[in-house]
Amino acid sequence: MRDLKLPDQRHPEKAHRPDNAQPKKPDWIRVKAPTSEGYKKTRDILKEKKLVTVCEEAGCPNVGECWSQGHATMMIMGEICTRGCTFCNVATGKPQALDAFEPGRVAHAVEQLGLKHVVITSVDRDDLEDGGAEHFAQTIRAIRHRAPGTTIEILTPDFLKCPPSALETVVEARPDVFNHNLETVPGLYPEVRPGARYFHSLRLLQKVKEMDPGMFTKSGIMVGLGEDRQSVLQVMDDMRAADVDFLTIGQYLQPTPKHHHVARFVTPNEFKGYETAAYGKGFLMVSATPLTRSSYHAGDDFDRLRAARFAKLGRG
Repeated sequence: MRDLKLPDQRHPEKAHRPDNAQPKKPDWIRVKAPTSEGYKKTRDILKEKKLVTVCEEAGCPNVGECWSQGHATMMIMGEICTRGCTFCNVATGKPQALDAFEPGRVAHAVEQLGLKHVVITSVDRDDLEDGGAEHFAQTIRAIRHRAPGTTIEILTPDFLKCPPSALETVVEARPDVFNHNLETVPGLYPEVRPGARYFHSLRLLQKVKEMDPGMFTKSGIMVGLGEDRQSVLQVMDDMRAADVDFLTIGQYLQPTPKHHHVARFVTPNEFKGYETAAYGKGFLMVSATPLTRSSYHAGDDFDRLRAARFAKLGRG
């Protein structure tokens, strides 16, 4: 039996890689260990429902803050990914069959946690013909049934090897926010995201808007991987050309010595500069801080995103 707690079994594709030194984190990256009652309640509900979260699987630094407030990002379709991105701490390998009861368990957990806004993400499932699109759609429908007042944000794979109908299936289920992360600048894709294609991911976001112009779209990148400022600004321009509404930018943190190295820690002032530039390019919403992650403060940000659209329409 494979033990995903052991690094060599969790990331067999990285076992042969040389170790990269893990630099000491600056003061602005430090977070407190989770201890609150709210954290424990969220953890217990997720454990009871046998649900996987990207908060744990990806080693998110914000897990204590988010779980203490009853927020969690559910990761559907198992805990094993078919891709081997060098930045990611999610386990890689051959996934198990889909659990037909998972959408219902997710919906029940959303109801029990009393979530106003939920984020649903997944591993990549290149082993499935539709990449798990129907499973996403079933989960969205189950949440709508159990918690009709909850807004739903999805963070999807790229559906790279799937027919066009896969994306259509997800969009037709009508999530409130469709998120797909570009993750990094195109020049770093061969090293950081070798199984993906930058312009395919960009086009995916553009297609969502073509299918449903009213749907909010969102994407994010990490910095500190070796990119320069100009390449980040170019990604912003590319996203705006695809009509992406919401941009997130956060600091890359290296999960283990076998993962891609941290080229540098981007300062809070530089993040502020990225935020200013992004708003200047027309994004409705921007979150750019060292600890920003795709679903960090997602509920509050959704409210601000919706208000920004109304304000823009009002001016029109």
